[in-house]
Amino acid sequence: MARQQTIGKLGEDHAAAYLEGQGYKIAERNWRYRKAEIDIIAWDNNILVFTEVKAKSYTYFGDPSESVSTYKERLILDASTEYMLRIGYDWEVRYDIISIVFDKNKNPTLTHYKDAFFPSI
Repeated sequence: MARQQTIGKLGEDHAAAYLEGQGYKIAERNWRYRKAEIDIIAWDNNILVFTEVKAKSYTYFGDPSESVSTYKERLILDASTEYMLRIGYDWEVRYDIISIVFDKNKNPTLTHYKDAFFPSI
């Protein structure tokens, strides 16, 4: 597995554990639809939360969360819409980003951005 893939998988594992520790109920991980993948789908009480996880081992180019493009937001919107259709859900949703930066010893610094974006059509 490539180094960035390893960091990404480690980041997603930390993010899922963090969310569960905050009382979220994980519904899906790495849910795919067409070209899109949603890293974590979880319930925060009665709110369905679609979470993009960005993990890096450096911040030279800014916080990892800054790498979520408008294109990626549109892919997440398409996938989240399909997911809601499949489960018959049409109520409150939220789009979050979890940013994780690992130091040289793989110790994570996690930042959770709630309502980080709302993808437009």
